[in-house]
Amino acid sequence: MRKQIIEKKFRLIHSLRIKEGLMSSTRAAAGFGLLFLFLLAFISPLHAAFPDEEPLSSGEFVTGEEPPFEEPGGETISEDPSGEEPVFSEAVHDRESDISEGPIPDEESSLTEEDEYYLLFEAPPLIVEVSPITEPRSFDDVFPGFPPSMKARTMSSAGLRHSFEKDGSPMMLPAPDSGIDLLSSIIKKTPSHIIEALVVVPHGRKELDLLDIYNALGRIKKLKEHSIPINGRDFYIFMDTTRIESPRNRKPIPDPPPAKILPPGETMYLCFTDSYMGDLHIRGDISVSLYGITYSMSNFTDIRYSLFRIMRAERYSTVIYLEPVNEGILIYSVTGFYLPGFIANRISLTPNINVRISALISWITEGLRIQEDSAAGVIRP
Repeated sequence: MRKQIIEKKFRLIHSLRIKEGLMSSTRAAAGFGLLFLFLLAFISPLHAAFPDEEPLSSGEFVTGEEPPFEEPGGETISEDPSGEEPVFSEAVHDRESDISEGPIPDEESSLTEEDEYYLLFEAPPLIVEVSPITEPRSFDDVFPGFPPSMKARTMSSAGLRHSFEKDGSPMMLPAPDSGIDLLSSIIKKTPSHIIEALVVVPHGRKELDLLDIYNALGRIKKLKEHSIPINGRDFYIFMDTTRIESPRNRKPIPDPPPAKILPPGETMYLCFTDSYMGDLHIRGDISVSLYGITYSMSNFTDIRYSLFRIMRAERYSTVIYLEPVNEGILIYSVTGFYLPGFIANRISLTPNINVRISALISWITEGLRIQEDSAAGVIRP
C-alpha cells in the first residue's frame, strides 16, 4: 500500500515537471517569435537600401560610414568597391553617354538648369586678389592752403626749408586726412631742434610710380657722389656711403639690383663716412602706404665730432615721405635731433644738418632721373 502511494506521488511530480517544461518552451518560442518579427521589420528597409551588399565576413567590422550622398534629382554617388574615386550612379552615366554621341551643341543654348547646377557644384572656388587702384593726388590735396609764392618755391630745386627749436611751431603740415604725419614720430624722441623740407621734382621722361621711387632709394653707393655748393665751390659731405650687414657685423655689402616687385617694407643698415663727424651708423626703414613711401633713418650709435660725443644713439631721426602727385614727385621730410644745452649754446648744428638734408634730397632726385632714363632706354655710366 505504501509503495503504491509513493508511485502515485512520483507520477504526479513527473507530470507537473513535464507541464512546467512545456510552458517554458511555449514562452521561449513566443519570445523568439516576437524577436524574429522585430528583426524582420527592422532589417527590411536596410536591405532595400543596399540590395547588393554582401554580409560581413569574419574579421570585418562596421566602420560607421554614412549612407551615400543623394544628389538632387534622385542621383546618388556611391563608392567603387575597388577603392577608386567615387562614381556617379547609372542615371549620370546615361546622361554622359548621350552627350558624348553626336556633334557638340552650343554651350550656352544646351545648358539646362540642372547642368548649371552640376557645373557650379563641381567647380573649385576662384579667389582673385585685386590691388586697390588709386588716382594720383595733387599737391593741393596733400598741402592745401599754400600761398602761390610758397607753392612756386616747392617746385624749384631749392624747395622750402623751415627750422625751429622745441618751443617753435612747424610751418609745413599736410592735410589731416592725407594720411601723412611725420612730425608725431619725430616728436616722440623729444628733439631739441627740428628741420622741415619740402620739394616737388617735376616729371621728366615718364611719370614715375612707387616702384621707381623704391629703386631710387636703393642706390646707397650713389649718395657719396653728391656735393653741395658752399662758398662758391662744391663740397662733398660724405666720403663713403655703403650698406652693412647688421649692427654687429658692419662689413660693407653691395646694393641689390633694382627690384621688379614692390615689397611692403624693408630694413637696412648703412654707414655714412662723414667729412667731419666720422662714421654715422644709420638704420633705414622703408614702408609702403597707399599713396607713397616713407623712408625713416636714425642713428644706432653715438655721433661724435672729433673726440667729443655730441649726440647719443637714437637721438637723430630723419623721416622722408615720397609720393607721385600730379605735379611730379613730392618729397617731404622732417628731421629731429637732440643736443644738450651746453653743446647747443656753443655749436650751431642746424646749418650742418641742413646741408646733409640737401645732399639726401639731391641724391633722391638723381635716383628718380636714373629711373626715368632707364625706362627710356638711356644707360648711364
